[in-house]
Amino acid sequence: MKIGIHDIGVCSWSLRAEGAAELIDLCQKLNLNHAQLNLGPLLDMDQAGRATEIELLQKSGLVITSGMIGFVGEDYSSIATIHATGGVMPDALWPQRLERALAAGRLAQKMKLSAVSTHIGFIPSTSDPNYPKVVARVGQIAREYAAMGLDLYMETGQEKAANLHQFIKDVPGHNLGANFDPANMILYGSGDPIEAVHILRNDIRHVHIKDATASTKPGVDWGQEVPFGQGQVGPRRFLDALTQTGYKGPLVIEREAGPSRMEDIRAAIIAMQQA
Repeated sequence: MKIGIHDIGVCSWSLRAEGAAELIDLCQKLNLNHAQLNLGPLLDMDQAGRATEIELLQKSGLVITSGMIGFVGEDYSSIATIHATGGVMPDALWPQRLERALAAGRLAQKMKLSAVSTHIGFIPSTSDPNYPKVVARVGQIAREYAAMGLDLYMETGQEKAANLHQFIKDVPGHNLGANFDPANMILYGSGDPIEAVHILRNDIRHVHIKDATASTKPGVDWGQEVPFGQGQVGPRRFLDALTQTGYKGPLVIEREAGPSRMEDIRAAIIAMQQA
């Protein structure tokens, strides 16, 4: 499916599919042939199971827009807990998270994907003593990915867009970019997503379609995720901003809350079509 110049896809974890066969079936029911794939379940399988799943995906014709990887021990129960536990920041967990990221890269390379996305955690300010450490750690993953022919996409949301833009400039190499999620800017209370699109115009490599409403204590308490088109992102202004900045890549629907995922994903497609 296309809307304008953009391929429309869905995040595999939004569908909560139990394996490749169900993922393929659900995408067909949505009339979508693009998906962003959580690589974690494949990494956790034995070799034979992994090979079977990959063969199913490749024979299906489903186009994987990028891989995605998360880390054991990340706690999203509050903004404070994910600040403490997210991404590359926890020193004690860095070695195992590096290995997990590299394993995901090797799998993505084997599957002939072009990129892997992840939340790297909260980027400290440039004046923070931890800033060079985070630059070095993300730079190490990006460098290893470059050798595999992969890009590394960083999920947006935890920090203001200007800080993320500076960080991307400070990490050596040219294969680091943003997986832009407009709802995350609202959920984390880190700024206006439309303004962020323009600030990150040269950094955006992949886009999530997700919506949210802000909390009464932005940056302290979570906002609320809602179906796309029912929150504060604004489908028309968001798509216009992407057009103005020259983004031509996929628009991948992510829905991480609510009991009616398929209905909400269909609603997101309609909201984009009507925008």
